[in-house]
Amino acid sequence: MPVVTRLIAPLFAPADDHGMSTAEYALCTVSAVAFAGVLYAILTSETVNEVLTALVVDALGSGV
Repeated sequence: MPVVTRLIAPLFAPADDHGMSTAEYALCTVSAVAFAGVLYAILTSETVNEVLTALVVDALGSGV
């Protein structure tokens, strides 16, 4: 570990903070799953499907 890092690191992280606790891991996991569910719902909706299909058809039809 570089000397500068060893000197600066204690200023930004308390000595007793060694990472996330189990509750923080659980909260992050639940948040990630909820976000993935929202993205899935948005991307599988009929409106988004129509827009993406039109975009691909337009891109393929604009060739030479």
